[in-house]
Amino acid sequence: MNTKLSSICKRTGIAALACMSASIAQSYPLQDDNVSGIRRLQGYLHAQQQPTGAKLVRGALLSADQISLGLEGLDIPDFDTQAQDPDLTRVLAAMFQGRDPSYAVVVVDISDPARVRWAGLRPDTRQNVGSVGKVLTMIGLFDALAEAFPDTADRQRILATTLIRGGDWVLGDEHDVPRLDTTTGANRFARLNPVDEFYLSEWLDHAISASANGAGSVVWREAMLIRHFGNRYPISQAEADAYLQNTPKAQLSALALDITSRALQAADIDTGNIRQGSLWTGTGKNKVPGTSSFATPRELARVMFRLEQGRLVDTWSSLEMKKYLYMTKRRYRYVYAPELNDSAAFFKSGSLYSCVAEEGFRCRRYMGNNRNFMNSVATIETPAGPNPTSRYIVSLISNVLRFNSAWDHSRFAAAIHEAVRSGEAVAVRESASAAELEAVIKSD
Repeated sequence: MNTKLSSICKRTGIAALACMSASIAQSYPLQDDNVSGIRRLQGYLHAQQQPTGAKLVRGALLSADQISLGLEGLDIPDFDTQAQDPDLTRVLAAMFQGRDPSYAVVVVDISDPARVRWAGLRPDTRQNVGSVGKVLTMIGLFDALAEAFPDTADRQRILATTLIRGGDWVLGDEHDVPRLDTTTGANRFARLNPVDEFYLSEWLDHAISASANGAGSVVWREAMLIRHFGNRYPISQAEADAYLQNTPKAQLSALALDITSRALQAADIDTGNIRQGSLWTGTGKNKVPGTSSFATPRELARVMFRLEQGRLVDTWSSLEMKKYLYMTKRRYRYVYAPELNDSAAFFKSGSLYSCVAEEGFRCRRYMGNNRNFMNSVATIETPAGPNPTSRYIVSLISNVLRFNSAWDHSRFAAAIHEAVRSGEAVAVRESASAAELEAVIKSD
């Protein structure tokens, strides 16, 4: 174990077993020279080393120095300033022919930056994209950090060492989040509690990786505090509470919306077609009233395109955010497809469903009869590693009522993956065994 790591272990109180694991993989992804403070990653690594531990696919095992921005420093026009690629257009038209008309998709092939190709099917369909909007909350946090702390070392320090209590902002969250057991070296999972304390980087990781709504609200709250207090952050709990309680709600609402829109506007992203308008929990919405949220496949793809360009806040922030989007946990929905196992997936999914009374219909998760939004945005790199031969962006949304579309989304992923690589139309596998359907639903 190196000296730097040893000192980190002593400072953070990590048990010997977990710290030995960390000597192989210190951070997000499962290896990083800059310690992120995300302790659950040590538990995931520990599982890889156990005979019976849940194993990650090959594409989820990149080290941090193998992750890069595919379009950094390149002077290339927006993907949609050119006509849609006829081959990709034909492939998507055939793939979705006869399917539910709510499906809308954009594919941007950036494998060859000198020949960016794109195609879309109903690319300007707008709907609430659920937890995909947490990507905008993450961008807002990095924008606030960049303004308050121009030195990237300070930003990294703030993320990795600022311990924050969630408070009642996390109430109502039904997602389980991982917590490192320093005695066993393994993760245990539980819902967020108001007394929970995590590093800022861990709150962000819970928001992106576990898609925890409570974590999303805490991240947004901290971004607002950083914007207001600047380089005085982190501040005391008493000062933070006083500011949030005494500032008029209208003023807080305006600040919250600016947090999630300013960096997008600076990156020439059309905020008329993408907006995260409200916080992620009922308590958060009560404290900071919001507005409607929506996005289109085209603008979601543009967010990922800007990320690859290094234009979301700055190059350092773009690369850090790409690491947070890297899947170092069990894959689900779109990236559940086994055909992507050898590929790196930088991914966020989101859903939103609701039901109304209907004779003979039983409301179940992700099977709403009133609305049943399922959404994903991803960058896929094949093979996983520093020099992928294929790199493309996908944004896919749907609203197929009374049906869990997770299996279909994974099958579209497999077909799009092969089509981008081969240039040929690929049949979508329609059928699934009961075990396959159960597995993909349980992975969510």
